[in-house]
Amino acid sequence: MKALVYHGPGARSWDTVDDPTILDPTDAIVRIDTSTICGTDLHILKGDVPETVPGTVLGHEAVGTVQEVGAGVTTVVPGDRVLLSCVSSCGRCRYCKEGRYGQCLGGGGWIFGHLIDGLQAEYARVPFADNSVYKVPERLSDEQVLFLADILPTSFEVGVLNGMVTPGDVVAIVGAGPIGLAAILTARLYTPGRIVAIDLADSRLASAQRFGADTMINNSDGDPVAQVMELTDGLGADVAFEAVGVPQTFELATELIRPGGRVANIGVHGQSATLHLETLWTRDVTITTGLVDTYSIPQLMKLIASGRLDPSLFATHRFPLGETMDAYDTFSDAASSGALKVVLQGGNASSSVVEAEQIATVA
Repeated sequence: MKALVYHGPGARSWDTVDDPTILDPTDAIVRIDTSTICGTDLHILKGDVPETVPGTVLGHEAVGTVQEVGAGVTTVVPGDRVLLSCVSSCGRCRYCKEGRYGQCLGGGGWIFGHLIDGLQAEYARVPFADNSVYKVPERLSDEQVLFLADILPTSFEVGVLNGMVTPGDVVAIVGAGPIGLAAILTARLYTPGRIVAIDLADSRLASAQRFGADTMINNSDGDPVAQVMELTDGLGADVAFEAVGVPQTFELATELIRPGGRVANIGVHGQSATLHLETLWTRDVTITTGLVDTYSIPQLMKLIASGRLDPSLFATHRFPLGETMDAYDTFSDAASSGALKVVLQGGNASSSVVEAEQIATVA
């Protein structure tokens, strides 16, 4: 089969690799119908994730069709269309029993495209299939659920829920990339009083407005802290999300909040950030971190099915799966391409009539 293979920092290629096979009774083999690229994949390519070894197939977000199951799999059968979670769960260890699947001690957690071969491929081996895939309702297209694999539950769980967003809150989101936009989309479920998006790129701030942000601040044009203070009568935001993963944006998030406020770090960090306790320790500030557990996927899927959550705005570019190398070029140059999420379509992707028309228009 063909797959996108990581060959060390800065090196990737579309290679012929061995087809996956059942290794454990809890495995399933899934044909990848629709996949996408994540900012974390770019972090791996930069060398920020040294645990990923050269030769690993990248990717941890996909919708596919079950082809084969191991003897221990009981909840899915060949032919089922499933969402593959970016986090796998053994279902037996202490953390999985607590719903903290990202900390799985039994061989799960974030493993796709990180510790084992991932999902930017024609086929994939899926460990712990009973606990780690979700059947897709027939009425929903691949694209409607694809972003439930990672960015929506990540922003919802690590941002909105960890940050304890409540009705009327002023929420400041540092970074209007896909993760920041997903935070805007899911924060709106809790009716905050104002959502403030902060970014360096006007194009991303325009996207933030489309996703529901109320105030857009380009922090290359002035002091975002002063602007947030002005909006909040000098107090600061109730909650700030760090959605980039660099030291400067984390430190900015801690400067934006009021006394008693909360900072929820969502971004993937590849280097140290300074924690300014000398200014934070007297202000009753709460700082949370986290790796997504994806326990919220069923809840978010229900919201999509009911029409209360629409992630379709994320899909800005579509490529055949065989053009994944070109898709990486587009996604990694988002400042020029305007890419939010690129959709990689296999030959069996399920799309609605409207989406098919959109694809034809783009082509």
